[in-house]
Amino acid sequence: MSAPKRDTYDDLIIGGGFFGMYIAEHLKTHGREPILIEKERDFLQRASYTNQARVHNGCHYPRSITTGLRCVAAFPRFIEEFEDCVVSDFDQCYAVGKILSKVTARQYQRFCESIGVFCEPAPYKIRKLLNDRLVEDAFLTREFAFDSVALKTRMITRFKQAGVEAVTESQVTKISEAAGGGLQVKITLPDGASIQIRCKRIFNCTYSLINQPLSDSGLPLIPLKHEFTETCLLQVPEELEKVGITIMCGPFFSVMPFPPRGVHSLHHVRYTPHCEWYDTGGKPYLNAHDYMKELSVKSHWPHMHRDIQRYVPILAESKYIDSMYEVKTVLPASEVDDSRPILFKKHCGLPNLHCIMGGKIDNIYDIVSEIDDIGD
Repeated sequence: MSAPKRDTYDDLIIGGGFFGMYIAEHLKTHGREPILIEKERDFLQRASYTNQARVHNGCHYPRSITTGLRCVAAFPRFIEEFEDCVVSDFDQCYAVGKILSKVTARQYQRFCESIGVFCEPAPYKIRKLLNDRLVEDAFLTREFAFDSVALKTRMITRFKQAGVEAVTESQVTKISEAAGGGLQVKITLPDGASIQIRCKRIFNCTYSLINQPLSDSGLPLIPLKHEFTETCLLQVPEELEKVGITIMCGPFFSVMPFPPRGVHSLHHVRYTPHCEWYDTGGKPYLNAHDYMKELSVKSHWPHMHRDIQRYVPILAESKYIDSMYEVKTVLPASEVDDSRPILFKKHCGLPNLHCIMGGKIDNIYDIVSEIDDIGD
């Protein structure tokens, strides 16, 4: 932790997850003078780490062709740029459930064909692991996982090479218009002391806390849905060590390699969320991280375990390691079609205060394209 070195900057980025870091470095390498403020001691500690680490290639969104196409466009770019942070030595299988699925196997195949992604019948070694009574069909696709620890190391190196200034263990606690133009920002340091800096633009990339700076500044909230979620980490049987399986498309689950820990992660549509709440203008703002600390947590692993072995019987032999808990934030509209649109709300309550949230790591390329089109 260190205090800002200057009292004026071109841009201030709030949030040191992958999006915040990437945007800050992008701005620096394009002639801007940015500063990044992160409330944790280190980078990529929350949502950038606590997720299934899937590098999407569109296969996950058969009910949103727009989201699928955006993934297809971003996938090869992310793989090329972060090749050393990507794990690809496993088979990724998408299987379609017979009961409660919102798509059929044929519809899923047609969707993959329509967005132009690789999709072929799963080989027998995988198909034999599935319960034919509950699974209509299964397909091999081309999707990978990213190692968020390696990604953090890579981004820190890029920060140093570009000369990006970052301040950790500090929070933006108020944003207002500055006299004479620009934005005035109050930053609270770990010792409780506060400083003021000025900047031309702010990019708020705080994901589940995206409304916190707005609330602290007396600005209108963005309507968002939050879920307190549990992702289980498993030691899977040997037959699945190099396999990821996602059951489509409804109240099912996905199990796939989780590179930072050398295990598999399990996300279950029905049991991963423990509770939910909404940011709305009619209620006091609820800080997601503070609320998360107050919750009494009892793992849903027993429920997940009973369900996943119905579809993939060999998963009954999985060994539970532990669980990762985090707040997942989505746009309420995404609940209808499972899409993952980007939130890019420009001039959010104040001129040049921009709020950004992407549901997938490869959304970053669409975001920087939008940023390049914004003036001072």
